[in-house]
Amino acid sequence: MTQARFPTIVPARLEFDGEGIPLSTIFDDSYHAKDGGLGQARHVFVSGNGLPARWQGRDQFTILETGFGLGLNFLTTWDTWRKDPQRCPRLHFVSMEKHPFLANDLASLHQRWPELADLSAELLDNWPPLTPGCHRILLTEGKVTLTLYFGDAEKLLPKIAARADALYLDGFAPAKNPELWSKGLLRTLTRHCVPEATLATWCLAAEVIRTLTHNGWQLDKPAGFGRRREMLAGKLVGLPFERKAPSANAAKPSSETPRSALVIGAGIAGCATAERLAARGWQVQMLEKHPAAASEASGNPAGLMHPALSRDDNFMSRITRACALFASRLFRALDKEDLGLQWSPCGILQLARDAEQDEQQRLTIEALNLPPDYARYVNAEEASALAETPLATGAWYYPGSGWLSPPTLCNALLRRWPSQISVRYDTTVAALRREQDQWQALAADGTVIAQAPVLILATAIGILEHFPDLPLSSIRGQVSFAPAEYLPPIKAALCGNGYLTPAVQGQHCFGATYDFDDNDPSPRPEGHVTNINHLKALLPALDTSPLNPEQMQGRVGFRTATLDRLPLVGPVPDQASFLTDPLRREAQLPEVPRHPGLHCLVGLGSRGMVWAPLAAELLAAQLCGEPLPLERDLADALDPARFLLRTQRKSKDSKE
Repeated sequence: MTQARFPTIVPARLEFDGEGIPLSTIFDDSYHAKDGGLGQARHVFVSGNGLPARWQGRDQFTILETGFGLGLNFLTTWDTWRKDPQRCPRLHFVSMEKHPFLANDLASLHQRWPELADLSAELLDNWPPLTPGCHRILLTEGKVTLTLYFGDAEKLLPKIAARADALYLDGFAPAKNPELWSKGLLRTLTRHCVPEATLATWCLAAEVIRTLTHNGWQLDKPAGFGRRREMLAGKLVGLPFERKAPSANAAKPSSETPRSALVIGAGIAGCATAERLAARGWQVQMLEKHPAAASEASGNPAGLMHPALSRDDNFMSRITRACALFASRLFRALDKEDLGLQWSPCGILQLARDAEQDEQQRLTIEALNLPPDYARYVNAEEASALAETPLATGAWYYPGSGWLSPPTLCNALLRRWPSQISVRYDTTVAALRREQDQWQALAADGTVIAQAPVLILATAIGILEHFPDLPLSSIRGQVSFAPAEYLPPIKAALCGNGYLTPAVQGQHCFGATYDFDDNDPSPRPEGHVTNINHLKALLPALDTSPLNPEQMQGRVGFRTATLDRLPLVGPVPDQASFLTDPLRREAQLPEVPRHPGLHCLVGLGSRGMVWAPLAAELLAAQLCGEPLPLERDLADALDPARFLLRTQRKSKDSKE
C-alpha cells in the first residue's frame, strides 16, 4: 500500500504521573519540572534568552522551539510579550511537535494556569486538525504568529524557512528522546539562527554541551529552576561551517524591507495580498481596471473551498491542505469582525464517479490516515445523510470546508484595514517602469498613475501583457444558476466532475466548464448543457427537465493556470539576465536573478478561494523577512522561476 509522504500524526495521550504532572507515555518522561511548568517556562526559556529585553527596539523577533508539548512555553512567551510596553510590533514563534495534543486535552491541561486562560482560549479557537506539516496560526490580530509543524523534527527542521533570534531547546530528556538532541539536529538548528542568537534549555547533558560548543555557541550555566541547581544558556558567537544559500522564497532581513507597495488587480489574489501587507502596517495602493473588486474570475456568486487529496500526499495535496486550513481560520476571523463575508462551512462531499473510484477513495483515506475532522471517507448511505438527499456513491467528506462568496471575500479583505489600503478603480495600467528604486504604473499617455518600491502583480492572465514569458494559460469557466426550488435542498456542497453549492440567496450555483483557447465572455447554452450533465453525475435521480439551457442564467470567468497547476508566488525572475548568464546551466532557485522589488501572485486556477489567503501570507512573509508559512520545498514549488530552471535543464540534458 502506498504510504503518505509524512508519517501519521499520533496524538499525545492525556496522562499524569503519581504527582499529577502531565506525562508522555510514548517517551516515558514528564512534560515539565515537578516544581511547576509555568515557573520553568518563565525562568528557563523566557529569562534564559534575555527576554523581554532582547526584543525591545526590534521590528520583529523570532523564537524557534523544539517540542511544543503543552504549549506552555508559547503561552508564557506570548503573555510576557503582551505585558511588555516596549515589546516589538511582531512576535514569531516557530515550533515542532511529533505528538500534538487534541484540542480538548489541551484545554483540560491549560486549566491549571488560569492566568493564561484568555490566551489559551484564543489559541484553542485556532487549533488545527492534527494533519502533518506546517500550520500558520495568526493571533492577536496577526501581531503574534505561531508557525507550528506537526511531524518528525529531524525531517521537518531542514524544511523550515526561518531565521531564529532565540532557541528554546525543550525536547524530552536525551536518554528518552535522543533524536531531538542529535548532533545533526543541533547543527541544523544552529544553521537557522542569526548571529548572536541565544539559546536556553534545562538540559545539561555533556554530549549536548560538546555539540553546541562545537557549533559556535558560547555557553553558561546560570541558576536553574526549582530542584535543578543549574540550566544551560548560550550565545551564538561563531559558525564553524558555511551557511547554505537561502531559497529565493526564504526570509530576508527586515532591515531591507520597504513598507509601501503597489498591487495591480483587485481580485482574490490582489485583495488577499493587500490585506496581508496592510496587517503588517504597510501602505498599499491598489489599481483595478474595472469599476469594482472581484469583477473577473473572482466574481462568481459562490464557489467551493475545495481541499485536495492524493494517495502519495504530493505537493498539490500538501500545499492545498495548508492553504485550506489557513483560509478557514481567516474566514472565521473575518466573520467575527462582521465585514460582510458570506460563507458557510457546511462541509463538502467529493463524490466518487463509480464503484471503482469509490473503493479507491476509501483506500486513499486508509493509507493517509488523516484526522476525521479534516477528511474522511463516507459510504453512499452516510453521504446521503450528510447531504440530506439521495446520493449514488460514497465520497471524501471535508467537514470544515464549504461554500463562499468570492466578491464578499474581496470586499471584506479590503475593509479590514481601511487606513492602510487605498483602491483606484476604472484605472488601466498600460505599462510598467522602474525608476530610481520605484516601480511606476503608467497610463496610455505615459503619465505616472502610481508608484511604490514594491510592485505586486495579481492580474491573472493580464500579467502576460507585461511579462509574456511567464508560463500561464487562460481557461474559460462558465457556471450556471438554478432557482432553489428546482433542486433538492442539499445541506452539504457536492463536487466530483463538477460542483453544486447549497442554495445561496435563493439560487444554486453549479458547473463549471473548462474551455481552452476560448475568449468568449458570454454564457452559452452549450456551456449550460455541460454543467447540467455535471449536475446529473452528482445527482443521478434529479429531474433536470425544468432547466432550460436556452433560458438559464450563468456567468463566465477566465481562470489562469500553470502547467503544473500550482500558482506562481514570489519574486519575478529576470529571464533575460538568466539566459545570458554563463553559469545558468547549474543554477538553483536562489541563484536565479530577479527583477528588484517585483513580485507576483497569479495562476490560482479554480482554487483561488483556498490558495489565495496563504499564498498572500507567503508573499508578505517573504517581503518582511519572516518565517515562511510553508515548508521550504513547498514554497520553492510555488517559485515563479521554477519553470525557467526546468526548461534550462531540459535543454542541457538534450545537448548532453
